[in-house]
Amino acid sequence: MSSPALPAAPWWRSLSRYHWFVFAMASLAWLFDCLDQQLFLLARNPAMKALHPEGTDPAVLKTAGSMATMWFVIGWAVGGLVFGAIGDRIGRARTLALTVLIYSLFTGFSAFAKSPAMFDFFRFLTGLGVGGVFGLAVALVADALPDAARPHALGLLQALSAVGNVLAGIIAITIGWLETWKIAPGSAWSWMFLIGALPAFLCVFIQLRLKEPEKWVKAREAGRATGVKFGSYTALLGNPRWCRRAMVGMTLCIAGVVGLWGIGFFSPELVGDVLGRALRAENVDPKEIPGRTLMWTGINMVIQNTGAFAGMLVFTKYAARFGRKSVFAVAYICAMLATLLFFRFFNDRGDLWMSGVMGFFQLALFAGFAIYLPELFPTSLRSTGTSFCYNVGRFIAASGPFTLGILQARLAEKAVTALPAAADAAMKTEAKLQAFRDAASWMSLVFLIGLLALPFAPETKDQPLPEE
Repeated sequence: MSSPALPAAPWWRSLSRYHWFVFAMASLAWLFDCLDQQLFLLARNPAMKALHPEGTDPAVLKTAGSMATMWFVIGWAVGGLVFGAIGDRIGRARTLALTVLIYSLFTGFSAFAKSPAMFDFFRFLTGLGVGGVFGLAVALVADALPDAARPHALGLLQALSAVGNVLAGIIAITIGWLETWKIAPGSAWSWMFLIGALPAFLCVFIQLRLKEPEKWVKAREAGRATGVKFGSYTALLGNPRWCRRAMVGMTLCIAGVVGLWGIGFFSPELVGDVLGRALRAENVDPKEIPGRTLMWTGINMVIQNTGAFAGMLVFTKYAARFGRKSVFAVAYICAMLATLLFFRFFNDRGDLWMSGVMGFFQLALFAGFAIYLPELFPTSLRSTGTSFCYNVGRFIAASGPFTLGILQARLAEKAVTALPAAADAAMKTEAKLQAFRDAASWMSLVFLIGLLALPFAPETKDQPLPEE
């Protein structure tokens, strides 16, 4: 008689102490990267109010914030392309340390900006470091950990990014509370950027103990003998197999990145406008409104990213069970619907749960990117290909915030013009808020672009990582 089959051991049982160290260092690099991203989103509108010479007109501030976001995302795209290729050529660990140092330092420098142009410049430089981390971190984990553990570890790495996002929300809540009685009104945004500079110390631990993956070292040595080019965009785009996969991965990422950065991460603006209106209606002291508004946008960020953490874990579980493509399809459709729900119907504190639903589905897609993209490319191009997909799309995604800003400005102008001549300031503000809702709602259709790429995407479930 045959013995009954034993249940498979949990994936984490196959990891050694050094595997856990690699995972922790890569996860922390990405976690703090996302912390800096979210601090920017939370501080963006207060920074524009402090730095913009044209005052506090909501439409002007949203357009200025969109411009800052555009430059940040462009820097992100450039940094991803440059450092992704460098990581394949000289090693993931050393390049990861450099990118963490870059984004930490220039996040700190952003606190000292004296004009919108200087602020945009620092955001571009921060983006260079931010853009390099994702491709390097997932390639490092994909190459260093056992194959059976890889998709689970990569999904968890991406889920832990939500912890960085939640920490940013907690920082905003704390700084917003301090602004109501302790620190100078209007200065909270600069304090938030200074706090974001602290992860630079992580570089020390990466440089001291983190080694290059043995898989990469052996492939690099073999590549020197056979002439395989590491970190080459010519090799990536000149080979029909890798080029096709790069185009598919890029299209998947464009839908998710534009949806998140062009729409979803403008939730603080909507929350700030709606709750600011509520606080004024409650006759709160005008001096306390900026601090209290920041507190509530921080709470919104915590709720949004608590949902995101759950969404990424759920995507990881079902992608491992049912395959990558089917779960991507469901996630894209649900992300569009959840985004519409939030921007059409969020209207008070009691509606903050909508932010959690939106975060669940929008960020679930990014667990898919972490799992799926490294599975498309060989060792010689893993960091390059992953960074290409995740970051080339950002040149297109960079237009998302700008397009949202322009679209809402035009809709706002049209809405204000349609008001009766006797309309007061409150009616004009409400018309501009509705225009912002309309612009975000139309742009949420971008998630459907991801569905167009799925028929051409290879299914990688239970497949080994490809090689030349």
